[in-house]
Amino acid sequence: MKAPNQDVAVNIAKSVISSSLLKCAMFGEDANWGRILCAIGYAKGEFSVDCIDVDIISEAGEVSVCRDGAGVPFSEDKAAKVLSQDEIVISITLNQGEASAKAWGCDLTYDYVKINGDYRS
Repeated sequence: MKAPNQDVAVNIAKSVISSSLLKCAMFGEDANWGRILCAIGYAKGEFSVDCIDVDIISEAGEVSVCRDGAGVPFSEDKAAKVLSQDEIVISITLNQGEASAKAWGCDLTYDYVKINGDYRS
């Protein structure tokens, strides 16, 4: 991640995996780099978005979607193949230090919403 410090790295990782909008994008196989940067922006800590790089990776390959805090051209077809896999890695490089963190999450599927929306306590 190359974050300024461990707290920033952890906060960003948690913010990204907690984003409902990003979870929806992952389920929809949408390489929406703006939702990733939005989730990063909600994280506590001092860092600049102008240096951030984002890659989306799976067994089907890798697609770069953001460089220096801005979107870059990429193949939507390749992105769809990368995002069609069961496990997706969102690689975020802040380019602002040496700290790093990892977090695991899940997407937000129709069944997940239905099951939890129908649940009564």
